[in-house]
Amino acid sequence: MVRFVHKEQPEITMDYVNMPEESARRDALKRCSGEDGGVTAAAPGKKLYRLVAVSFGLLCVLQAALNISLRLALYSPYKTRDIEVCKNLIEESDKLKEKLINFNYLFQQGWVYFHPSFYYISSTKKSWNDSREDCLQRGADLMVINSKEEQDFTRKFNKFMWIGLTDRETKGMWIWVDGTPLDKSYWTPGEPNAYEDKNEDCVELKSHDIENSWNDIPCEDENFWICEK
Repeated sequence: MVRFVHKEQPEITMDYVNMPEESARRDALKRCSGEDGGVTAAAPGKKLYRLVAVSFGLLCVLQAALNISLRLALYSPYKTRDIEVCKNLIEESDKLKEKLINFNYLFQQGWVYFHPSFYYISSTKKSWNDSREDCLQRGADLMVINSKEEQDFTRKFNKFMWIGLTDRETKGMWIWVDGTPLDKSYWTPGEPNAYEDKNEDCVELKSHDIENSWNDIPCEDENFWICEK
């Protein structure tokens, strides 16, 4: 412990307490005055300062690296991709639930599923126009046959049924109810023929024992019908 004592004379003396040995006092005076083999007392302090400065710098670098790593972990494209995948899965799951609910409702209403559409086969007979109106009220339309698979599917019901094909607008130009022109046809041999010069402008499914089962008849005739949605 160092205590400064002011006396009447204009000089300052240093009284070292707890240092009974004279040599200890001399050593202390040398260290305080900077005399100790030419090594100043400030040297250890400078070294400590440099050590602290270097350590602080390394700590800053480490902190910066950690921040970068955290940002990369949080905002990397992989994480973004995973989030998008999760969102898409949730959306797909919601859509699937909605479809399942809709499927269940349609099945209860008597609809039949054949990929990728649902079909409703009537149990009563109506004209082509009235049959189509019934389909429209059900959120559907008369069936459009786009493939051999669909054509084979209709034969399983063994009914005379209206489909969505007509040439009422232009004679001889057969058009589906969705506006597409007829491409592939399945006419019964000899059809269409406008039998007995009648206006046979609408098409029914007739000969179920053969693949080519289409027949043109007057739209005013009554038939079962098949809707598609």
